[in-house]
This record gives sequence, structure tokens and C-alpha cells, in this order.
Amino acid sequence: MIHQQIISKLKLEPYTSPTGPLAIHSPIDGQEIARIAETPLTDIDSMIDRAHAAFLAWRLVPPPKRGELVRLFGEELRTHQEDLAHLITLESGKILVEGRGEVQEMIDMCDFAVGLSRQLYGLTISSERPYHRMMETWHPLGVVGMITPFNFPAAVWAWNACLALICGDTLIWKPSTKTPLTALACQNLLNQAIARYEAAPENLQQIMIGGHQAGGKLAESPHIRLLSATGSTAMGRQVALKVAARFGRSLLELGGNNAMIVAPTADLDLALPAILFSAVGTAGQRCTTLRRLFIHKSLYNPLVQSLKKRYHALPIGNPFDEKNRVGPLIDETSYHAMQNALRQAQQEGGTVFGGARILEDACPNAYYVRPAIVEMPQQTPVVCTETFAPLLYVMKYTDFTDAIALQNDVAQGLSSCLFTNDIREAEYFLGPAGSDCGIANVNLGPSGAEIGGAFGGEKETGGGRESGCDAWKSYMRRATNTINYSDTLPLAQGITFDV
Repeated sequence: MIHQQIISKLKLEPYTSPTGPLAIHSPIDGQEIARIAETPLTDIDSMIDRAHAAFLAWRLVPPPKRGELVRLFGEELRTHQEDLAHLITLESGKILVEGRGEVQEMIDMCDFAVGLSRQLYGLTISSERPYHRMMETWHPLGVVGMITPFNFPAAVWAWNACLALICGDTLIWKPSTKTPLTALACQNLLNQAIARYEAAPENLQQIMIGGHQAGGKLAESPHIRLLSATGSTAMGRQVALKVAARFGRSLLELGGNNAMIVAPTADLDLALPAILFSAVGTAGQRCTTLRRLFIHKSLYNPLVQSLKKRYHALPIGNPFDEKNRVGPLIDETSYHAMQNALRQAQQEGGTVFGGARILEDACPNAYYVRPAIVEMPQQTPVVCTETFAPLLYVMKYTDFTDAIALQNDVAQGLSSCLFTNDIREAEYFLGPAGSDCGIANVNLGPSGAEIGGAFGGEKETGGGRESGCDAWKSYMRRATNTINYSDTLPLAQGITFDV
């Protein structure tokens, strides 16, 4: 069977046991693919202590030498890209081409981090005092905790881990309990890189398997100098409060309720495929999924009709079949959340196209659905609520600034986009009165970010930023240094203090 082959290739057998308390089910068919043990809560403090001890050694390794480990890890990913992609698809349900893309993103992140390992720059600052030099220096931060979601079970970890490692930090990773095998496979590949590396301390990274209580232990520990958490806004609130209570650092990547505006001059040959991928990719289970579509009234009818034709023809089914473009929802809970949202949308005046469960006879324990288009008369409460499913709310607009106001009038602020050939609209959208999101695109969809740009959003999206040219600063601490090389002691601001 395919899952047994994948588990064997990635050397996951030591983690599995028929009597393990945590059952892992593939969303493809609902079949149990493994059982593993959870990390006892009583062991977490000692894990953190081991990570801190490893940090005391790792922080002294020069950054380019730390980058060499990340380079070796990238080589392991290249060697095992196909096997890891298959595991991601098996465990998360995303189509195989997306699984491959996720591993490629990890490889790209390794390359990016290796380059940055020689560019951890500090500034030299002009001093107001003669014969003084001011500068900033950056030092390793400590133990970094990571809480990652099911929908990108490997890439989100890599965004954090590759940078944290070159910055001199050690890692504790709590993956989603829906996709822990992927995390364990990544740990194995990192261990293989460590085995090829000249010197690395033990416990450079540890995996913690568990639910919200395990995550709470990370949030509360003073030895976790940075906690990076990706998931729901509700989860982020709990994490942020616990970390803030001890004056710790958190990096939060939370909900998205992303919009596209299609203006009168839009190139529909570009807009249509962008809408399709952004709205149904990963079965609508991306934080950057397109959930709200504002179409100018002059284009509304033809564009909506074209969308419905494309939706009707979507190949849906087993994500290992490469002709399919939509796989299953992660579980029954997600399916019911989608159905509840559709019912609420109808109560609020919406007209629903699609959304039904399919393939139920062939896969009674899996949840495949037809992506839904919901035409709404206006932006109602259900539209303002993120539902993690392939559910696209469509509305028409007349005035461009009104469309931007509607786009911004939600609690989340992750990703946004505009399709237009009017340069004034494009510049306005990207300016201070335009999109209030962390990501704002013109003539491409909201989903599918590159690692070279900072990823993250505003408002209830959490404010965190991952990747990008200066993201490494999140994983380090900054010190301002002043050196006096004169034979006097002048004070700043011209203060005299004679005694």
C-alpha cells in the first residue's frame, strides 16, 4: 500500500506503533495510516532545557558555518523531494503537484538562508560625540518554538527553521496533530544533514507531538525566546496572551479573508485562472485563499458565468491522480463548517452554486466537495468570517474606492489583489489609501507567495512576517554598542556632570 511504502522510504517506522494513542488518518480516504505516541507534558520542560543547552554551543558557531548545515539539508530535500511530496499529499490531502511545490519552497528557503548566513549585517551609526563609534550588533536569540498548521505541514516550518538555524538558534517544533508524520520525516532529513556536518550539538531540533496543552507549555516557558505560531486567530489570541504575560516574543501568522477586485479594464484571460487557483487550490484551505471577489458591474454577469463553467468542469478526486485539481477537505469538521457557512449565506440573501459533497459512496470516510460560488447582495456577517474551505463570495461594485473600503472592512488583513490595466487604480490600490493588507498584488491572485518577500498580514492576521530579506532579524537580538577611543568622557546631548 502506498502509505506503507512512503513511511518506509522516509524511515518513519521507529515513530509508529499499532498501539500508539494518536491515530493519523489520511483525508484522501479516511484510512488510518499510522499510530504514534504523543510527547508527555511532563517531558516538555526537559526538552526545553536540552534545547537551551544546545543553544549555548550553537550560538558560538560562525553564521556561515551554520549556513553550511542548512545547505546540506537542502541537498537532502532535493534527494527526497518526491517521497516527501507524496507524504505531504497523503497526510494533508493537497494535490501532488502542490506537494511537490511545497518541498520546492523548502529547497528555495534553504538556498535563501544560506546566502543570508553571510549577510547578517549591523549598522555603523554616526555619533554626536567626537572620537566615538556607534554600531549595532546582532546576536543569536535562543530557543525558538514553532507551532505549524496542517495545510502547509513542512514549508511553514522551513520558513522559520532555516532562518533560525543560521541565526544561531535551536528549535522545538510542534506540528499539527493532523500531519505529524511530515514533521517526523523532516526531522529525519535534518538529522541526515547533521550526520554529514562537521559539528553540531545534540538536540539542535526536537519534535513535540501534542495538542493545545503542549503548545501552551511552549507559550509559557521563559526559555522559549521566540514562539512562531501559524493557525487560527483563536489560537493566536491564546498564544499571544501567554507569551505577552512573560514579555516574550511571538511571531503570529493567523487568519485571512482575502479579496480580489476586478476592475472594468481587467484582462479576464488573466483574472479567470487567477481566481480559479486562488479560490480552489488546496481545496480552499490556504490562509491566502481567495474568499471574496468584487467585480465591477460592467463585467459581473459574463465573469460569473465563465467562473461557473470552470467550476463545473473542475476535476475533483484522489490528489495522487495528477489530472485532479481539487482534493479532499482535511476532515469532517471542515466539511460541516463549510455547510454551515453556506446555510448562513443563504439566510443572508446569497445564491449558492456548488458546495455539495461528492464521492461519498466511493470514499464514505473522506470529505470531497464541489467548490462553491456564492453570489451575495452585499458584504454580510458570513462574508466577513473566514471559513477554511473552497467557498467564494462574489459581489458587484460600482465605485472603485467603495470596493477598496469593502475589501478592507474585515478583521483580517493578509492578502489582497486588483486586476486592472488602469495605472491610476493600480497605484492607488498599492498606496496608503489602498489595500490595508500585508500582501497587495496587481494582476495576479492573492495566493502563492514567493520566499523573497516578507509574508504576513495586519489586524487579526497577527502582524508577523516570515521570509523576506530582513526576516532574520526576528530570530536574533540587537545590541547598540558605543566605543569611546578618546581620552575624555563627553556625554550625549551636551550634558556636563562635574564632581
